[in-house]
Amino acid sequence: MLGAVKAIQIEEFGGPELLKLVEVPDPEPSDGAVVVDVARVGVNFADTHAIRNDYLAEQSLPLIPGAELSGRTPDGRRVAAMLGNGAYAQKVAVPEAFLVPIPDEVGDDQAAGLLLQGVTAHSLLHETAHVREGETVVVEAAAGGTGSIAVQLAKRAGAKVIALASSQEKRALAERLGADATADSRAEDLTAAIIEANGGDKVDVVLHMSGTGFEAELKALDTLGRIVVFGNAARHPNTVETNYLLQTSKSVLGFWLVPLLVNRRDVVAAAIGELLGAVAAGELEVVIGEVYPLSEAARAHEDLAQRRSTGKLLLDPSL
Repeated sequence: MLGAVKAIQIEEFGGPELLKLVEVPDPEPSDGAVVVDVARVGVNFADTHAIRNDYLAEQSLPLIPGAELSGRTPDGRRVAAMLGNGAYAQKVAVPEAFLVPIPDEVGDDQAAGLLLQGVTAHSLLHETAHVREGETVVVEAAAGGTGSIAVQLAKRAGAKVIALASSQEKRALAERLGADATADSRAEDLTAAIIEANGGDKVDVVLHMSGTGFEAELKALDTLGRIVVFGNAARHPNTVETNYLLQTSKSVLGFWLVPLLVNRRDVVAAAIGELLGAVAAGELEVVIGEVYPLSEAARAHEDLAQRRSTGKLLLDPSL
């Protein structure tokens, strides 16, 4: 096919096995869009929902997944961007308004690994939970892309951080990033494990994305504690009795990045500026777990779903 680029596409909804490497026509930039030569693509847990069409945004077929990329414009600018979908490709047409300049001190891997999960972590802590200095924050999946950034940002905010992770290796990574204590996310009594990690005291904030352990984490909250739900990896909803919230003065909050991107670009822009500045200054680490060839997107999804990964997973469209 002349004028074609490689991309990962699905023709029906389902699991990672449906992710196929195909050739699609070169993207044509519409008014206000720029074609970006993609250097790296961020892989996010939301992508595993998108290909099953079981998340918050309705998807349509055929679908090229991917909401995050870094690359270069035809005039040589290094840029990153967050999209609705379409990033799993060698070239992507991106609205100019979505392009974020990448500082010279920030690499392509860091830029592609920072935007979506970095803005999510920043917003969870500062716009949703309103974490204050001296509070205790529990971070689920603390060795993952969002969690590893949230651990560092919570410490920067003056919080005590308890990291939840499923292996000793992942908990050690969270400690290296600044976590004050850790607990096994698969503990039989998760409430007790969290309280023990906090020296016998209940906690102020929990960042919850797994879908499992919700009730145990809610019970670990102190008076005026907040649990922020920002994912559902287990793919089943949780419910909470409102009388329990009244009796305990606890809060359950929800966060999804898309409404923020649509309605509060000012908040997103401020967070991106702060995050990129911190990475450029060497004050924030973007933990890169593995960079996969574009053709191995299915393996990346499987590793993410099976909790075999740490840090941010990326795709390299040149491979």
